[in-house]
Amino acid sequence: MADSSFDIVSKVERQEVDNALNQAAKEISQRYDFKGVGASISWSGEKILMEANSEDRVNAILDVFQSKLIKRGISLKALEAGEPQLSGKEYKIFASIQEGISQENAKKVAKIIRDEGPKGVKAQVQGDELRVSSKSRDDLQTVISLLKGKDFDFALQFVNYR
Repeated sequence: MADSSFDIVSKVERQEVDNALNQAAKEISQRYDFKGVGASISWSGEKILMEANSEDRVNAILDVFQSKLIKRGISLKALEAGEPQLSGKEYKIFASIQEGISQENAKKVAKIIRDEGPKGVKAQVQGDELRVSSKSRDDLQTVISLLKGKDFDFALQFVNYR
């Protein structure tokens, strides 16, 4: 019998991020506390740029954007936001969306599977994802629940379960 397997990935639906950004921009343009403060949020190449005339306002924009991401089912672990920076008279925050599992993080996950997971489960790094395979589907379910119980500093999704 062939081995069953699944992949562990860290991916973000780009369209959902775009939708969350558009919702945040709409809310910012309509809220009274953002009127006349030059508040905005937009794409700047691959990064997301948030601007306002005070540090508190730019942090409030980040807060609005994070709440929109949560409502659209995107983990905040995928969002990497910088600190507010003063640029002329404006404060700016640059944020980026992290995708893929780094080699270092993939090795950490593989070690957890080896050490704490059921025997006979193999984990191998394939680029920016991790393939987990075993003869028993029950063992794979055990690995998924084990990893869901851990707190990583990056988002995990389980795909291609077969």
